[in-house]
Amino acid sequence: MKRVLSIRQWALALAFFACFCAATFLGYVHNHADLGFEAFAEQFFLQELQSDPIQFHYSVDDPGALNIDEASLTLPVYHAGDSSDEIYSLSVLSDRLAEYGDKKLSEDNRYLYGLLSSYIDTVSRTAAYPYFAEPLSPSSGAVSELPVLLAEYRLDDLQDVEMYLHILEQIPDYLDGLITYEKEKAAAGLFMADSTADKVIRQCSSLMDAEQLENRTHLLQTTFADRLEALTEQGLLSEEKALSCQAVNDRLLTTVVAPAYDRVADELTLLKGSGRDICGLAHYAGGRDYYKALLKLRTGSDRSIPEIKELLYNDLLYHCQALGRLLKDHETLQERLLSGESCLPDMSPEEILGYLQEAVGEDYPEIPSGRDSAPVSCTVKYVDDSLEPYSAPAFYMMPPIDNVQNNTIYINAAETSDALSLFTTLAHEGYPGHLYQTVYSQRSCETSGITPFRSILYYGGYVEGWAMYAEMSSYDYAAELAGAKDPDTADYLLACRLDRQIQLCLYSLLDIAIHYDGAAPEDVRKILSSFGTTNGDTAAAVYAYIAEEPCNYPKYYLGYLEILELKKQAAEVWYPNNQAAAAGYNAIYADPDFLDRFHSFLLQKGPADFKTLSDALSS
Repeated sequence: MKRVLSIRQWALALAFFACFCAATFLGYVHNHADLGFEAFAEQFFLQELQSDPIQFHYSVDDPGALNIDEASLTLPVYHAGDSSDEIYSLSVLSDRLAEYGDKKLSEDNRYLYGLLSSYIDTVSRTAAYPYFAEPLSPSSGAVSELPVLLAEYRLDDLQDVEMYLHILEQIPDYLDGLITYEKEKAAAGLFMADSTADKVIRQCSSLMDAEQLENRTHLLQTTFADRLEALTEQGLLSEEKALSCQAVNDRLLTTVVAPAYDRVADELTLLKGSGRDICGLAHYAGGRDYYKALLKLRTGSDRSIPEIKELLYNDLLYHCQALGRLLKDHETLQERLLSGESCLPDMSPEEILGYLQEAVGEDYPEIPSGRDSAPVSCTVKYVDDSLEPYSAPAFYMMPPIDNVQNNTIYINAAETSDALSLFTTLAHEGYPGHLYQTVYSQRSCETSGITPFRSILYYGGYVEGWAMYAEMSSYDYAAELAGAKDPDTADYLLACRLDRQIQLCLYSLLDIAIHYDGAAPEDVRKILSSFGTTNGDTAAAVYAYIAEEPCNYPKYYLGYLEILELKKQAAEVWYPNNQAAAAGYNAIYADPDFLDRFHSFLLQKGPADFKTLSDALSS
């Protein structure tokens, strides 16, 4: 029999249906907003990835999974006036992103939206000063960076080999574009100092040494041959084809790449005299404003210049006093510091990484297994002799975001001659530094189902701040390693760590003094002299490096201090009602549970700027 609903039942049914429709509609709107934003983020992600074929090859192991034809990618070439086009492009991008600002997004997407919004805004502020950037910087510019990137370019099959050779063909256009930019800088009165130009000119000659190329002993010849040999052994390349590719490589290096480097040297020689003597950004119109924007971009710190100065100065004072007390209580420490003695046993880089990987397990969370549970490996290599003068003490080569199991660390033997510096450097680059942070973050995203879009946003303060945080903690692991050998080791290593912190903090303050306050070389010499550095050549070298590389030291040390501030904030948030102050921060920091929670928070929420991390910690 057909059942007839009462009026009350009809009313309830209609109310239920209305609620169902409303919930369905809201769910649709919510999901639709998420889908739209994710499409926007994916487009941004793919455009950024494809802007440079070398970086793309380093970033992606399987381009087919992204439906990208890697062979179609070309090196970015600067053309006259491109700097103004960048400002417009960023404005359009910002407007498109703003469309999602008032929409209901999922928690993960809202977090990514905040990161993108802040990132684009900060990049736009630096883009407003188009000719202050220096792509040919002697310490980190294209001339010295290209050989390292090409020497490590991954060759998995013949297609990779052909792509590599095609990139060599494009280098003249790429470098010609940078020459065009340098000419525009010169026209704007912002060309590099003659002394800086001379460094780059010498690099062009030494990095593409004609004798090495003729003798086939050049870095880009020997490393290419080694990679081809590996492919031949795997049966992926015939010996005949390998020899043919080597011949093409030799020809391109000699007739294409080397002449392009020569042309850079020639053009810089012609442009000499159009710049000022080496000085900080404060000496140029708009230089202070550019420096403030660059400092925020490079460090991820949202603090004002006076706030940053106060943070750095308080840290410097604290550690100077601590080191002074330590030296007063231990008469022989000063002599030991000056001698730079090594208190650690002789260990290979691989042995040190193995020890650190085991030792940090109590203080840092275990790396997630990821999709395939593949073990994490690391190959340690040494910087070629020709690159030692231009390379950092060590550097970590970022693995592809879709395959983080194989990692590479380069060591500059000229900069890591003693056991302690090698130990702390490998902690900075390996465990629990860059390697650990990179692999953990990527695998955490994999297991959580978070898209990798934010991995292309570079947060130097977070990345290098974490590595400095890891390096500072490594002195404790070094003390544990060498404790049985020398009962005074802990005090000596503490003094070494304090000395390192004082130096980096002082150089960060000098960065602000030179680029924001307009400090001259004589000012820097006096400041360094008050800290015991009386050698005039050393003071001149410090001034020159900081003037040529603005924000580099703050990227490391301010980033480190911001992480310590987050650590303090975490203690206050997680131990409310003054429990943190009552218990004592050091006691809380020693708690393995607190460390695991704090490190997990940083690794899962980063990389990010520090305001975003602070807001996430408080929410």
